[in-house]
Amino acid sequence: MEKLHFEIVIQATAKKVYDTMIGEKTYQAWTTVFNASSHVKGSWTKGSKILFIGADEQGKQGGMVSRILENIPNQFISIEHYGMIKDGQEIVSGPEVERWAGSHENYTFKEKGSETTLSVALDSDEEYKSYFEGMWPKALATLKSICE
Repeated sequence: MEKLHFEIVIQATAKKVYDTMIGEKTYQAWTTVFNASSHVKGSWTKGSKILFIGADEQGKQGGMVSRILENIPNQFISIEHYGMIKDGQEIVSGPEVERWAGSHENYTFKEKGSETTLSVALDSDEEYKSYFEGMWPKALATLKSICE
């Protein structure tokens, strides 16, 4: 796994960026870059299971099975991915998930004056690196436009 980093400065408070990032409707809006039907099932509370779900071209549900390792409102969120959703079914063991199970996605919110720097650090295998490098800046730009 390789650690990828993305960062954006948003003209809004950390609370506004945090609330917009994880809000049910606003989460769907900024993550549409990854998947037009992207949504979350579960809780952002520390220790909770959370599912990141979207439909493929055939309408089959896919996504990630994850847990919230840490959630300090307006400051930091850490997510651990440990499984996948394929054809609507959760898969948490086996060769399909072994290579990336245990990967992390961390969000840090740093407020200074009237702006917040949102930093994203995530684990990626070589297969998804170029995809993430292309999509994350677009997703963060969408989040910025919603917040501002």
